[in-house]
Parts: sequence; C-alpha cells; structure tokens
Amino acid sequence: MNKLEKGAYQAVNVCVQLKPGERVVIITDNKTKKVADVIKKEAERVSPGNTSVFVMEDFGERPEDGSNPLKFPDKIKKEIEKADVSFYAAQTKKGELQSFRQPMLKLITGSKRHAHMPNINSLLMETGMCADYKKIQEISRRVYEIVKKAKEIKVTTPTGTRLIAEFSQKMKWVSYDGIINKPGFWSNLPDGEVATCVLNIEGIVVVDGVLGDYFSKKYGLLEKTPVTLKIENGRVISVRCDNQELVKDLKEYMKQDENANRIGEFAIGTNLSLNKLVGVLLQDEKFPGVHIAIGHGYPEKTGADWNSKAHVDAVLKNPTIDVDGRIIMKNGRFLI
Repeated sequence: MNKLEKGAYQAVNVCVQLKPGERVVIITDNKTKKVADVIKKEAERVSPGNTSVFVMEDFGERPEDGSNPLKFPDKIKKEIEKADVSFYAAQTKKGELQSFRQPMLKLITGSKRHAHMPNINSLLMETGMCADYKKIQEISRRVYEIVKKAKEIKVTTPTGTRLIAEFSQKMKWVSYDGIINKPGFWSNLPDGEVATCVLNIEGIVVVDGVLGDYFSKKYGLLEKTPVTLKIENGRVISVRCDNQELVKDLKEYMKQDENANRIGEFAIGTNLSLNKLVGVLLQDEKFPGVHIAIGHGYPEKTGADWNSKAHVDAVLKNPTIDVDGRIIMKNGRFLI
C-alpha cells in the first residue's frame, strides 16, 4: 500500500468507518479524479458494488471568475438522499460555496456521514490523511476539555496579532478529530481541530498563513503578503495587504450579506502530524495553531443564532493561546 492508498484507506475505514452493504456517493472533478479513484477503489473493497461517482464538469461549466457558479444538481441530490456515506473531493471555484457546497451539506442528516475534502490533492492524501488519528483524537480531547467552558481566549503572534475572543456557554465547542461515525455528521478531511462560534472578538489579526474558500487556490501562502484585519464588535472593519487585488476580492466577499464581515468560527488546529503549511486551507487550518473564519459560524453545530453565505478561514502562524489565564500554546507549540 503506497501513501496515497493509505490516505484513502484511512478516509474510508478510520474516518467515515464504512461498513459492508452501505451505499457511497463520491463527488469529484476532472482535476481531482485521481484522488477520487483511490477512494472509490477502497470503498468498493469494503462495500462492493455500492459506490457512485459524479464528476462536476459533467453538469456544466465552472468559470474561475464565479460569473456562473455551478449549481448543485438534482441527480446528485437524489443519490445522496439514498446513500449512507458521501465524499466531496474536488477543487473549489468562486461562488460554489453558496451554489453547490452549502446545498450539498444541508443533505447530511439522519444516518448519513460526509467527508468534505475541498481542494484535496495527492500531497494532502499522503500527509494529513496519513496522520495518526489516535494522537489527533487525544490532543483534541485535551484541548476540548480546556476550552469548552472558556469565557475569554487571547491570541498573539510574532507578526502582530493581538486579539481577544469572548465565548458563550450557549454555544458549543465541537471536536473534529477525524472520526465521522455519528449520524448526520460531516467534517473536513484531513482533520484535526476544535472549534466554536465566538460571542464577540476584538483586535488586530495578521493572517500570515493562508485564507480559505477560493482564496487558498488563488493566493496560496501569505508569508510574504500577510493580510491585516482590524476587528471591532465582532466584525472586520478594515483590510490591509500589499496585494491590492486580494484586498479588493476580500472586501467584495464580505459584502454578500449582513453577516459576511462578521467573525463566526474560532478554532484551534490539532493535527500533530503536520510540520509545515502547504498553501491549501483544507489541511493548513488543521496545523497546530489558530484560525478564525469570517462569516458562517456553523449554527447547526455550534448553536449560534445567526448565519451567512460567506465563510473564509484565516490561518495564523506561531500563535500563543491564553485560555482564561492558562497558556495552552506558546509560539505554535502545545503546552498541554
């Protein structure tokens, strides 16, 4: 078994825990079909004759500029409704979060389990998906036990992040440790994070890692062109970056609805197998550290009382994390 096959084995057996006789739907695209093929091969080994694969380009064009984002097809919807397990393994395009992926995720109810793998590639399958998920479960459990009753978390970074996040006991923290065996549950793969929706957040955030949604593919790593966000009353009020095209794109993104500039998610990465950022949000947000997200705070999981069409993650490098006076991470290294 090579590393790509091992990543598929873990996705099918360790993460979604596919059982014989269960039906599987895999959604992919032309660029990612190599990954989808190895996932299909493993799914067929476990549950022969029960896997359907859909290639997104078969349902229409996918323009890079988001001028006509592909809509989620009824044909795939009907198959997911009949399936037990689904995988989304495809490259992201501008506008498809709202037109394709969010409608798809709304179908994950009842006994269904879903592995969400936007921008997955062979490198991620051979690194993050080959991680020791027992270790990820253990560190995620420790982080969760500390933060689940947190009132305030302070985050600083060497590049200038100074933020204070406030939390409410009415909102839940969720541990995403790679195990997708709960009915109606979905998670990103590769996995490894503990997350919630903030009550409020204030300060300066210097994004020197990577941004999510289509920004990850378009702009990659941001070490040389970090993005500085000023946040007041839980909302981004200014964006600064040497890359003016990125500034324009992000400002446009935050105009989608009334909460598109609001900070929703706050998360701590727990995938200890990762030793560097690679410029792909799907994996980089799991790197030990902190990321926040502008927009949707996953109310269906956290209990937040608001939502948004937007959701763009922002990864910070080498953070120090202070949870109610207890430092659990120093310059990117866990102290727990």
